[in-house]
Amino acid sequence: MASTKQIRIGHGNRDIVIPAQAIEWQFARSGGPGGQHVNRTSSKAQLRFDLLHCPHLPEDVRQRVLARERSRLTGDGVLVISSQQHREQPRNIADCLAKLAAILQRGLRPPKSRRPTRVPRSAIAKRLEGKKRRGQTKQSRRPQRDDG
Repeated sequence: MASTKQIRIGHGNRDIVIPAQAIEWQFARSGGPGGQHVNRTSSKAQLRFDLLHCPHLPEDVRQRVLARERSRLTGDGVLVISSQQHREQPRNIADCLAKLAAILQRGLRPPKSRRPTRVPRSAIAKRLEGKKRRGQTKQSRRPQRDDG
């Protein structure tokens, strides 16, 4: 059973629409609670999305998602998302789709550019004052020379 809905993700004036055909589903027996019923149903859902070759993603979004989600990628560039949080397969499917939407939503947002900060004058003055004080302490420990 696969979801026939498409995924629509929007941010600002950009919209991404992923058709249901671009998503592959696999189902397995889930671990965790459920009694005897858990041994008979395949409620764990695994979503597979070919991130590397999907024509529906803009290139900048693809690169950001590839960089951020390296641990979820296979060697072929397929994004794997699984869910076995719920006892029902449809709820796990919805959970996988929500996770995919969140990942793509984060990929839509370009990273903030870093503004380099400057060291405040007060911090520089404080550092130099500490060095001067330490130097005076060491100077006072030296034996006094007699030039007479």
